Amino acid sequence: MSETSILVIEDEPAIAETIEYALESEGFRTILAGTAETGLALWQAESPDFVILDVGLPDRTGFEVCREIRKQSEVPILFLTARESEIDRVVGLEMGGDDYVVKPFSPRELTARVKAILRRTSAKESPRDLGEGDQLESGRITLSRERYEACLDEKNLELSRYEFGMLEVFLQTPERVFTRNQLMERVWDEPETALDRTVDAHIKTLRKKLHSIDPSFDPIQTIRGVGYSYRPDLG
Repeated sequence: MSETSILVIEDEPAIAETIEYALESEGFRTILAGTAETGLALWQAESPDFVILDVGLPDRTGFEVCREIRKQSEVPILFLTARESEIDRVVGLEMGGDDYVVKPFSPRELTARVKAILRRTSAKESPRDLGEGDQLESGRITLSRERYEACLDEKNLELSRYEFGMLEVFLQTPERVFTRNQLMERVWDEPETALDRTVDAHIKTLRKKLHSIDPSFDPIQTIRGVGYSYRPDLG
């Protein structure tokens, strides 16, 4: 099996070296970049399996770098930043990030989060023989677990792993109301690390992708003070 490569885009040398040591101690190969432009160039050249991305880079923000990568790839991205506010976490997730670690951080926690995300990615990409249980269909939406694909009116929605996971939960039990905690328990490998706003952020991007195909289609209903419900008859 090939060595897992991780691109670290971090402009503070001491932090970059700490991350490098922690990751390489766990058997990962690291690629270091100190600016956004160097990071994007190395991402194109090296095709890493994972990206650790500082938000406060000297030439461009990490959010902008994430946006550029997401135009071409679903490679896992973990934001690393000194910004502690919840809104910054939500912005990072809405941009397509998979996780968010605030400085100062524990190198052990960082590597644990990297491993958890890679496990989810591996599960996503590994073919599974699900037989009759592979296909889910409810209203205008179909979902294939084996192909890791969801479609609205036969048009691919191109969902992230969290969006896919929540849609799978919704399609399994239409019209049931799920609290945010219930969705976190079913979709996140480590639900204790997620926030209520994390669920809201991914619901928002899932709705955007449904609306990009049909602006009038809005089957995911917000149940104020409780959570969310999927209503296939709406829209």
